[in-house]
Amino acid sequence: MRQKQLFFAFCFALFPLFISGQSIDSLYKRAENFRDRYATQYFYGITEIRAIDGTDRFWYLTQTPRGMEFLLINAAEKKITAAFDQQKLAVLLSEYDKSETIDSFRLPFRQISLNRTIDTLRFQWSDFNYTLALKDYSLTREPVSTRQFEYWGAVQRENEVRPIASPDGKKEAYISEGNIWIRDIATKESKQVSYDGSDYEYYSSDIHWSPDSRKIVSCKYRPGGDRKLLLISSSPKDRLQPVTATYDYPKPGDALPIRRPVLFILDEDKALTFDIPNVEEQYYLGSFEWKNDSESFTFHFNRRGHQQYVIYAADITGRFYAVVDEQADTFVYYNTLYTHWFKNGEELLWISERDGWRHLYLYDVPAGKVKKQVTRGEWVVKDVVHVDEETRSVIVKACGMDKGEDPYLEKYYRVSLENGKMIALTPENANHNVTLSSDYQYMVDAYSRVDMPPVVVVRSAKDGKVIYKPENQPDITAALEDGWSMPEVFSAKGRDGVTDIWGMIIRPVGFDSAKKYPVIEYIYAGPHDSHVPKSFSMVHRCSELAELGFITVMIDGMGTANRSKAFHDVCWKNLKDAGFPDRIAWIKAAAEQYPEMDIEKMGIYGTSAGGQNAMGALLFHPEFYKVGVASCGCHDNRMDKMWWNEQWMGYPVGKHYAESSNVVNAHRLKGELMLMVGEMDNNVDPASTLQVVNELIKHNKEFEFVMLPGAGHTDGGKYGERKRRDFFVKHLLLEQTPKWNQ
Repeated sequence: MRQKQLFFAFCFALFPLFISGQSIDSLYKRAENFRDRYATQYFYGITEIRAIDGTDRFWYLTQTPRGMEFLLINAAEKKITAAFDQQKLAVLLSEYDKSETIDSFRLPFRQISLNRTIDTLRFQWSDFNYTLALKDYSLTREPVSTRQFEYWGAVQRENEVRPIASPDGKKEAYISEGNIWIRDIATKESKQVSYDGSDYEYYSSDIHWSPDSRKIVSCKYRPGGDRKLLLISSSPKDRLQPVTATYDYPKPGDALPIRRPVLFILDEDKALTFDIPNVEEQYYLGSFEWKNDSESFTFHFNRRGHQQYVIYAADITGRFYAVVDEQADTFVYYNTLYTHWFKNGEELLWISERDGWRHLYLYDVPAGKVKKQVTRGEWVVKDVVHVDEETRSVIVKACGMDKGEDPYLEKYYRVSLENGKMIALTPENANHNVTLSSDYQYMVDAYSRVDMPPVVVVRSAKDGKVIYKPENQPDITAALEDGWSMPEVFSAKGRDGVTDIWGMIIRPVGFDSAKKYPVIEYIYAGPHDSHVPKSFSMVHRCSELAELGFITVMIDGMGTANRSKAFHDVCWKNLKDAGFPDRIAWIKAAAEQYPEMDIEKMGIYGTSAGGQNAMGALLFHPEFYKVGVASCGCHDNRMDKMWWNEQWMGYPVGKHYAESSNVVNAHRLKGELMLMVGEMDNNVDPASTLQVVNELIKHNKEFEFVMLPGAGHTDGGKYGERKRRDFFVKHLLLEQTPKWNQ
């Protein structure tokens, strides 16, 4: 009897575990199927829109109850038709590949091109370029030309052996033994132009001819350092033994090439050099551009440390001056600078943050002075879409103009260069995804928010007036009826108690406000942009993770871009900040409004810069963040690529680099940490993660480490996603994870 009682007691003790295991299994299955269910089965909306050159028509790809359909919008006639007969094309493609049947509404490509007469369709599938004649539906194909892999970080040493033809086609310039030579193409006679080059300090093969073919500009090029990233592939696909791969990989503080421009006036056998201030401190010198009269040229100079960016002008008399001299106490974000040189040669349109916000400035080129500030106010010009020199107006994409709205929403405006007057082309409170016709007369606008389904309209690009609204608009009714929860846009005050911080909250399907849900933040605080989605989607980056029983959030804290300069400057020499004081204040405010958010169980994860951020959360804010997963993190900014890290952390390298280092601060770890890295990551040096591992071991810290053989810069792929989910389930839900090996 006693044994029977013990047996039943044992069974009842295990019963909750069995239920829990079944519950977790079903949640994993729901998470696994979430994307297909809601991104494919329920949501009908536009995924691609492109203008057809030389016409007032647009093709677009949309999901309908039948599947993916290619359609045409005729803006002038206000109608929509099929772009082509998808069923006929599916039959033709099936004849090329008899191993599979092509579904006419699941065609194996997403991009097409149509000519202006709409009688020829081109697309790429697998290893072939296809051409479809729409008059008789004849289909031809040819192999895609193979392109040699180009590594994104390759150093341009400018020592190529290649001739550069003059505009008139009569001569060519080339480099031999470090010097410039000119060859007459007809006579084959060559003439040496420079004499002071050598194999160790040579003239650049990046040679620029003047339009009249009588002058050239090149640079005397002194090579910099030659740091390499060496990776070992432990498990190559085509052999047993490991192989190595080597990549150019300059890191913060490394020596860079020095370029000094030289002008050669060929008819006079004359060479002119220019005394460029701080030339030895250059990060980059280039982007040469001759003026049409062949009398002068311009080039860009980015001073190392990114606190000064200059556009210089020089002419054949030896005159040399700064057209633009952009300076900042923190950094000039050079990757987002913009130039438009007017045909009159007298004006330049420029973007600057010098008044604290990103705005347009019109320059007087000959004088090297600002002619006028075109836009102003506490909002940002995100991009210039089109400059119309005849009407003296520009179309811009801007953020933050309308108070009370999410300041990251992108809207379009027409701006007068004469008086700065602005016309709102897309006034709705939404994020506007706009495609303009090639003549800039029409625009297709698919606008939405993460909490508002898309609306598609055709507008006049002159005044924004809606001239056509198709009847069939995206519909999410079925998904809502199925229990799908709309993401919520949420804002709260940041660290200063004044600045609004914006983010989004994602709840699982079947959300119950009477329950408590652990919270997980997906973080990417890279200062080069803002990162929280603003357009509608049924599946966001952390939607599937939420299905396991979490509330997930994404936030743009201070230190990221697309707000004021002061908002952005928080990151300078301080990447460990990552906006955490703002993020924590935001999450606490959300939890106060929504008690179902259990922020005592707070998780965080991210990749790359987000990997650095995720681990940094546990090191620098352990009282708040308890569980983190960091993938391919740049854990020490001295170990990562130069161009990204010197932009934000500055030059020269100082102790502030160590202060932001997860390696140096690894001893602070208190929470639960998982690290992942791809052994072939040529974006962020994998040694950065391994140095963290080494330091954690030195301090006897407990953590999990996953190295992915053969993987590059990654969040882990399917296996890594499973490991990440398991880690959060184990440490936040306190549940047993599925027994995957069984």
